[in-house]
Amino acid sequence: MNVQFKKGVLDLCVMVLAAKEDRYGYELAVTISGKFDIAVGSVYPILNRLTQEGYFTTYLRESPGGPPRKYYRLTEEGRAKLAALTDEWHMFTKAVNEWIGEGL
Repeated sequence: MNVQFKKGVLDLCVMVLAAKEDRYGYELAVTISGKFDIAVGSVYPILNRLTQEGYFTTYLRESPGGPPRKYYRLTEEGRAKLAALTDEWHMFTKAVNEWIGEGL
């Protein structure tokens, strides 16, 4: 898959997955990798930035087999941002799909 496609949608993917339940970074990376190939390390800068922007809070939870894991929880501001991004995504993909349909 085109690298620029993935870069443009990773914020949305991370936020959508975290909206369902609190997640830790590696879990998010593995889940996203199940749909398209990404480097595990590419998720952490996104989580860091989104946390600094106020869209996530974090907390530590004990791990069954190792050190505690840092979990990410979407804030109310994050949920509002996710709703806006989702609306933008739907408008964007609708337009692109229309152009593809017209061109074929």
